[in-house]
Amino acid sequence: MGYEIDFLPVGNGGRSGDAVLLRYGNLYGRRSEQVVIVVDGGFNDNGKEIIDFLDRYYETDHIDLVVSTHPDADHINGLRTVLTELDVNKLWLHLPHLHSVELAALKLNGWASAPQLRESLRKDLSAVEELEEIARIRGIPIIEPFAGVTHESIYGRLLVAGPTEEFYEELLPQFTRYQGKGVLARALEVLAGMVPETLWVETLTDDGETTPENNSSAVVVLQVEDRSLLLTGDAGMPALDAVADSLDAVGFDWSSLQFMQIPHHGSKRNVGPTILDRYLGPKGQEDQAKTTFVSAGPDAAPKHPHKKVTNAFVRRGCLVGKTAGQSILHGNDAPPRDGWSTIDGLPLYPMVEDD
Repeated sequence: MGYEIDFLPVGNGGRSGDAVLLRYGNLYGRRSEQVVIVVDGGFNDNGKEIIDFLDRYYETDHIDLVVSTHPDADHINGLRTVLTELDVNKLWLHLPHLHSVELAALKLNGWASAPQLRESLRKDLSAVEELEEIARIRGIPIIEPFAGVTHESIYGRLLVAGPTEEFYEELLPQFTRYQGKGVLARALEVLAGMVPETLWVETLTDDGETTPENNSSAVVVLQVEDRSLLLTGDAGMPALDAVADSLDAVGFDWSSLQFMQIPHHGSKRNVGPTILDRYLGPKGQEDQAKTTFVSAGPDAAPKHPHKKVTNAFVRRGCLVGKTAGQSILHGNDAPPRDGWSTIDGLPLYPMVEDD
């Protein structure tokens, strides 16, 4: 059995986002011998791009499963078009109002009438409600992607490794309290010097923190025969640590991990040495035996992706591919594509921003 995983370019300038397409099964055979999955849809404009890409390279308008990892605008908004215009069998979508009395009451009165919520959260919750309504109208079943949920077929399995429902419900009260970073904190991040790094010298730390919404991301593992591919959304270290615990509990074979998405467009807030050692092994690995992709806008550096982060993956034996305005593909036992070339991967940068 083969697979293809495509990362489409999402965002322009300094904006980044995620739209990931999966296809696995007999990729040389008929559509009925394959499973096609869309994981996140980028911004509004990316919905049509997903449809065009599926038509050109997967030759289908039928989607077995759509997965919304979390409701940030750069992940969820393009899914409106996907659900509306394509034939979709199933939707994995968290419904926060079913797990919070506070959010249920606010939803009843309309998100626009909830001034206590920051504007971005109101828009994100409205997007969830809109996807739920589209699915209801079109008769698309919704399943919340909590740990243990699977999409099974004879060609492979997509497993939700996190979050657990309990972890998700612990995060929800933080959604409404989180107000983002202040102007001073954002300004200080711009004032960065440069520090050296090598295959053994690492300046990335375990001190990064991301938002509660990012930590609520569904993290999924595709298992095709003896290979595993991990998609992380925007999950941060607490979420990734819990995911690793869940995978250990079901006897996951970490040596099968061939591919991993770099979380949150390569932000240094989401990963650190400890969690990367757990997923990929220790630093100092010279052979690039694994592949990692990061979705980042063409002008989003140095934040997306941060060189400290891409270096951390390189020194743990990963080839690092970056979208930066173009689609990138990782596959196995898949037909060649005309005009597509091999990714060189990002280098191990000798100097990195010390912000």
